Amino acid sequence: MVNIVDIHGRPLERQTLVAQQTARLSQLHTEYADHPSSGLTPPRLAAILREAEQGNIRAQCELFQDMEEKDAHLMAEMGKRRRALTTVDWQVQPPRNPSAAEKAEAEWLNEMLQDLPDFEDLLFDMLDAIGKGFSAIELDWQRVGREWMPAAFNYRESSWFQFDPATRTELRVRDGSPEGEVLNPFGWIIHTHKAKSGYTARGGLYRVLAWPYLFKNYSVRDLAEFLEIYGLPVRLGTYPEGASAEEKATLMRAVVGIGHHAAGIIPKGMSIEFKDAAEGSHQPFDWMVNWAEKSMSKAILGGTLTTQADGQASTNALGNVHNEVRHDLLRSDAKQVATSIRQYLLYPLLVLNRSGDRDPRRLPRFAFDVMEAEDLGTYAEALPKLVEAGMRIPETWAHDKLRIPLPNTTDRILAAPEAPASGQAAARVAALKASAPADPLGDLADELASEWQPVADMVEPVQALLAQCTSIGEFRDRLPEIVGQLDASEVAELIARGMFAGTVAGRSGAV
Repeated sequence: MVNIVDIHGRPLERQTLVAQQTARLSQLHTEYADHPSSGLTPPRLAAILREAEQGNIRAQCELFQDMEEKDAHLMAEMGKRRRALTTVDWQVQPPRNPSAAEKAEAEWLNEMLQDLPDFEDLLFDMLDAIGKGFSAIELDWQRVGREWMPAAFNYRESSWFQFDPATRTELRVRDGSPEGEVLNPFGWIIHTHKAKSGYTARGGLYRVLAWPYLFKNYSVRDLAEFLEIYGLPVRLGTYPEGASAEEKATLMRAVVGIGHHAAGIIPKGMSIEFKDAAEGSHQPFDWMVNWAEKSMSKAILGGTLTTQADGQASTNALGNVHNEVRHDLLRSDAKQVATSIRQYLLYPLLVLNRSGDRDPRRLPRFAFDVMEAEDLGTYAEALPKLVEAGMRIPETWAHDKLRIPLPNTTDRILAAPEAPASGQAAARVAALKASAPADPLGDLADELASEWQPVADMVEPVQALLAQCTSIGEFRDRLPEIVGQLDASEVAELIARGMFAGTVAGRSGAV
């Protein structure tokens, strides 16, 4: 174990595989959040953000947690962003120009990850870093047979961590010391998500969303107060001169009570007047709330038309444009998550179960399938014309664009049916067949030609290789690569049948 190092060159300690690092930091498990969003003001928000820049991110992380819990719009939009990637297909791929051993490792990792029951939950928890700048998942290892594999992926609250005072970039567990405790190698999956450049404490989207969240809360609070008094008449109580403090308090209670209960009593000599109802409009508050929510949608999804109507004539075309922007975000999220999984999950699985001495540059790649298929109709119309014009279009390129996999040698291939003759052309063909002399050998040749599909199956790999080569010399040198894929047994059988049928027909006087 002492010779095994993580992706950053730090040696593995056996204790990491036996117990989780936070198991002995009991104070973290008994902490309760301070909920800094209660009574939040602009100066208080600025102080929280400034404190996080100095390395203490606890208040900022607790505020971000409150924001997601208290703002339904914010939670829905962030949920769209995080769940979008969990629905995308993924695959572990070998490195470029892989050896047989590297291909086998990629296949083993695919099986390993597909057997993990909570892998999609891991992806969702990792994407918590979009808002907070980072997410930390603690690994719980177990031995199954002769293999080490994760027993659980434990999401840890971001408020459990701090940054080192020297560089403010290294994430550490809060243990009560100013420096914090260094994370154990092989014990964590740390995903740092760059929503913006800068220190990790300033890299999350919630830093941007905190201000719209604050202003929206002010507007919602003011709107609630406005709705409480809107439409109610102003009640004005009059007390005689020399009234005591107790009499004034009695009148005040009556003025307040009559507004809620439409009934009340006052001492003789006092009166209550009803003025015009309070006037005003809720539109300024609505405008502020809409501005805040649209700002959130722009920051999270890159647009607003995919979220809600803008109150004007929004076209489907504009919505499609915004969807394209959202797809760009999805591809960016996929690349960042794939890098973290490669470093903190694929690498430990390989060095613990396969070989400890490993070149990180030759690691398998974790890849999400985020490529969108092109419009089949457009390509079906354009490609034949381009080929007729003389363009040399590789078959593999067309398959990749249309997301159609290349067939294996055992796959049945769809073929276009022969178009039946119609009208006068059909009648002429029938007349010619009726007037033509019998030709048994010709009929036999047509029958054998219809069964010539194995020849096409053999030609396809050759054509695919020819499309990849840039010269005849390269094609000649690479031709042995596909010889093992060609099965000539069916072709040989067809040739034998044809020769036998031709011999029999010739000897029987058919010609």
